[in-house]
Amino acid sequence: MSTAKNKRPALDNTELRRLKGIGHELKPVVTIGNKGLTDSVVEELDRALNDHELIKIKTLPGSKEEREVFSSDLAEKTGAQLIHSIGRMALLLRRNPNANPKLSNLSRYSD
Repeated sequence: MSTAKNKRPALDNTELRRLKGIGHELKPVVTIGNKGLTDSVVEELDRALNDHELIKIKTLPGSKEEREVFSSDLAEKTGAQLIHSIGRMALLLRRNPNANPKLSNLSRYSD
């Protein structure tokens, strides 16, 4: 169930494939430790999303359901869109119209 504040443009299959392809090349920029989603982790994720727009993170271990809930919560708290999660890796997207092309993964890996 989505709320008004979580409304983001739906991505078509072509765009999702493109983003997952870019994500495959990325290394995780943030690893969530045993303390979980602390304020400092949220700040670091916010900075990384502003700079890179598309980031890969490594989440806490747990069951598949726990990781899915955690990844969705993470996306909601950062205002990002969860593109993909597999195992302990999650791919988040938050577009920044003023992103530095030298830092943005969307610009660096564009076709």
